[in-house]
Amino acid sequence: MTGDTPQWLAPASLREALQLRADHGDDATIVAGGTYLGILMNQGFLAPGTLISLHRVPELRFLMTTGELHLGAMVTHRTVERSPLVQKRWPALARAFSVVASPRVRNQATVGGVLADADYASDPPSMLTALGARVVLRSSTAEREVPVEDFITGYYETDLREDELLVEVRVPGNVERAVYRKFRSRSTEDRPCVAVAAAVTAGRLRVVVGAVTDRPQHFPEVCAVADGMPLTADIAAEIGRRYAELIDPISDSRGSSVYRRRVIAVEVRRALEDLADG
Repeated sequence: MTGDTPQWLAPASLREALQLRADHGDDATIVAGGTYLGILMNQGFLAPGTLISLHRVPELRFLMTTGELHLGAMVTHRTVERSPLVQKRWPALARAFSVVASPRVRNQATVGGVLADADYASDPPSMLTALGARVVLRSSTAEREVPVEDFITGYYETDLREDELLVEVRVPGNVERAVYRKFRSRSTEDRPCVAVAAAVTAGRLRVVVGAVTDRPQHFPEVCAVADGMPLTADIAAEIGRRYAELIDPISDSRGSSVYRRRVIAVEVRRALEDLADG
């Protein structure tokens, strides 16, 4: 490494990538799509000494189904958005990826990267949480599965260990219906002020609100209000009201905490109305 230029490592196989991860640990930064990493480096928030790029690892570029949907970590947002398989079987997931930023960003940003970054204002994590998706984490010696709901632990923090790579996302195939709503307070390409994902699986409702605090918010005890009941307007409004009460939203450039509370109540209600009509 010369001067401030980071060392660039580009493994050509998953085995090589895992070994490099084991050798360097948290001293190296993983490069997937690089969209968010590039922003952090350009603004001086991150100055890694070593970068491990996954662009040449073919084992991380797959999209297939075995009943479940299997997404390799290096699959781009655009690929998920435009996949006929995803559009047919998981249309709400296709929509969640389709409203991220612009086509230029979606052509570069990856499934694994958006989860590993744990950016609170990303679109896909809320939808993946609502669908009950899991991440596959692999080291050079072991592999484990973690629900997306548990994987993201805080602002830009995850359960990923220093010798692991996120290699795959698995989405259950038994979702009966689902919706994704993105409320923007500024431009059409902006990140969400409030994101709401809702899904019904085996008759059980799951509502997840994102972009309002450190991680996607899900309250099973509130969703249980709808168990065994049709999703009426009254029930939708009640669940929206209770989500707004339970969540303590942040204030940022996209909206104040007070503003977000009002939007949460409205957008959760609308998501459930969409779900009832679907």
